[in-house]
Amino acid sequence: MKTLANAKKRKLIGTVVSDKMQKTRVVEVARFKKHPKYLKYYKVSKRFKAHDEENIYHTGDKVLMEETRPMSKDKRWKIIGKISKS
Repeated sequence: MKTLANAKKRKLIGTVVSDKMQKTRVVEVARFKKHPKYLKYYKVSKRFKAHDEENIYHTGDKVLMEETRPMSKDKRWKIIGKISKS
């Protein structure tokens, strides 16, 4: 049985698209989805608000974020590292 203490947290890779808030970044995560009838792949994206304590990530940075406890109404992710700068 999984408990909250040892539950595996989800991790996503995305691009910072907005750094206008304090301690919060908007990260866009893109993925490919397969059309059920035509079987063609197309790109879908979703934006998440993620916590950035030191305000060190900026627009265009590719980052790794991790699921965390709710920090506000919309914020449930925390940026844990920078992968690259676009």
